[in-house]
Amino acid sequence: MSTKTLPERGDTHEQGTARPEQSVAQGRRRFVLRDTARGRQARAAWILAAPFLALFAAFMLMPVVWSLLMGLTDTKSADLRTPLNVSFVGFDNYVRLFADPQFFTALRNTAVFVLVALPLTLAAGLAAAVALDRGIRRFRAVFRVGFYLPVITSIVAVAVVWKTLLEPRAGLVNLVLGWFGIDGPAWLSDTRFALPVMIVMAVWRNLGTVMIIMLAGLQSVPQSLIEAAELDGAGPWQRFWRVTFPLLRPALLLTAVTTGIGYLQFFDEPFVMTDGGPLDSTLSATLYAYKQFGNGNYEMASAAGYVIFVLIVALTVLQFRVLRDKD
Repeated sequence: MSTKTLPERGDTHEQGTARPEQSVAQGRRRFVLRDTARGRQARAAWILAAPFLALFAAFMLMPVVWSLLMGLTDTKSADLRTPLNVSFVGFDNYVRLFADPQFFTALRNTAVFVLVALPLTLAAGLAAAVALDRGIRRFRAVFRVGFYLPVITSIVAVAVVWKTLLEPRAGLVNLVLGWFGIDGPAWLSDTRFALPVMIVMAVWRNLGTVMIIMLAGLQSVPQSLIEAAELDGAGPWQRFWRVTFPLLRPALLLTAVTTGIGYLQFFDEPFVMTDGGPLDSTLSATLYAYKQFGNGNYEMASAAGYVIFVLIVALTVLQFRVLRDKD
């Protein structure tokens, strides 16, 4: 018969206490290894992000901070060689800015441009999207390209072409009007027509972006909801207004915010076509800041830039409050 040797009491106690200690040691070793791996990943991530962070700090963050400081000092173009010799003036530049009648004219022109062009652009883009989604059956791709082509065209090229078309004597627009016995005005030299012409051009150029986004929103509307509303007796307008349009709120918010930000900064059109004239009727806030910078008034240009920034933030917050999904 085989005999089994029973472990002594001391051996049993040592084995019973060794297992928890080994598990704790192994757990600590795994934690250290895991922590070391995370550290290596974090270091690798920072190394890969370092070039972008350096470029962002040098060309974005530092200019923003420096322009903010310039708006609080009396920095002129002559102070570039000795930037530390400028004086801190606080908010005096902003007081001077709002005391300048030309700046108020620029703000008024910008407000008119945004308040008129933004709704027209959204409405025209939505109408084009609905037509492409339901109305136009043939050559749909051609119409999409035609509507979107002005978006990808250089704004400077577009402005030059429009300026040529609107020439009072040799322009195509007045030439066509002359065929019908209409004497066309000097579109860009008349204070009554210069800004409306730029509004029309902005709507024509930007409705393609709104159309593409709205078209994607229309195609994402469940067809079952449209069919259910039709079975309930809803007409085409009721189906669109009560079913389709509420589901387009995210697309409408996106286009309203991006287009509104662009319109508050409109610069290329007046710069190329009228240089802010005639009689400052097309002078925008950004063009005003540009001219102040060109005249060496860096402190006024910086202050005007931050006023535009505040207006952009205010308009964006307002749009989010009005157009965001209520759910």
